[in-house]
Amino acid sequence: MPSSPLRVAVVCMRNINRSMEAHSILRKKSFSVRFFGMGSLMRFPRLAPKEPVAYDFSTSCNMMQKDLSCKDQKYYKGNGVLHILKRSDRIKPHPERFQECRDPFDVIFTCAERVYNRVVAAMCARDQETWQPVHVINVDIEDTLELATLGSLIICELCQGLQQVEDMEGSLAELLQAEKEKTGGNFLHTVCFC
Repeated sequence: MPSSPLRVAVVCMRNINRSMEAHSILRKKSFSVRFFGMGSLMRFPRLAPKEPVAYDFSTSCNMMQKDLSCKDQKYYKGNGVLHILKRSDRIKPHPERFQECRDPFDVIFTCAERVYNRVVAAMCARDQETWQPVHVINVDIEDTLELATLGSLIICELCQGLQQVEDMEGSLAELLQAEKEKTGGNFLHTVCFC
């Protein structure tokens, strides 16, 4: 087993559903985990075909919830956005952007290929200080409440597997292949250095 706890980050675009759900599940299993968004703004759809409602990442989950309730409570309650914001508010006051975090991680899970591409680009653009490997793994998760839970369980299984191995680099390909055979999912993986 690794001598120190696995340091995990989970990144989705908006930092309120998929990454937050994975955070919740991993925390319950005692993993050291943080969750982030990769987008420039928090965007929510509107019922009418207009521009989405957008908020800066510094806007509190509570403020977004109140504002969306005023705009169209029935719509945002029906699509689960108000529930997600309320749940997120219990965990942290406002979303965080991955680009602004410099904490070290052993593994970074992304929830969509475009997020994976952005995380890898951001990691490659950083100054390498320790040259420690960071595994970036994409687990494609659709942005719905149910699929966020299912995808988060896959991330949790991968973390549990990684926590059990002596040699993460040597065992990761096997773990990903086993998870692919079990779930039918495809995983992207690369190693960056921090």
